[in-house]
Amino acid sequence: MRVLQWMDELELAVCQRFNHYNRRRFVSRFFGAVSRLGDGVLWYLLMLALPLIHGPQAAWVSLQMAVVGLMALPVYKWLKRRTSRRRPCHRDRPFTRTVDPLDEFSFPSGHTMHAVGFSVVLVAWLPVWAWLVLPFAVLVAASRLVLALHYPSDVAMGALIGATMAGSVLWLAGLF
Repeated sequence: MRVLQWMDELELAVCQRFNHYNRRRFVSRFFGAVSRLGDGVLWYLLMLALPLIHGPQAAWVSLQMAVVGLMALPVYKWLKRRTSRRRPCHRDRPFTRTVDPLDEFSFPSGHTMHAVGFSVVLVAWLPVWAWLVLPFAVLVAASRLVLALHYPSDVAMGALIGATMAGSVLWLAGLF
């Protein structure tokens, strides 16, 4: 039990370190905007736009991105219910909170899960998008820490689930 408490304290300290930057107005607004863009609307618009930009064959990429999201969602919801981990911003620590969470619990980070999963599929099929979506996925993950909405392990698990689901879809599609 002491090891778990030590790990919890370590993660809270990391969260406080990241959240320290949220006190700056520009940083707060920037990461708040990144977080809202990562809510899903940007990804869904991108999925709709891909066939318009790259032709009808890109609908296959959009479909695979959607499948990643649909496969990851039940795992995400199950873990949220199972762990019921309180968010850092809801703990008894002085966090600067500028964005409200979409739900009550933190583990895993759904924003990171989707950003990584969608990015992996998109870049695997259309590498020209890497310059845009990979930095955006990293910013989405960082936003979750800066805004004190997630712990580092929430973000790491979200990234792992997203990458695993994307890899599975790509493997089934015969790309890997």
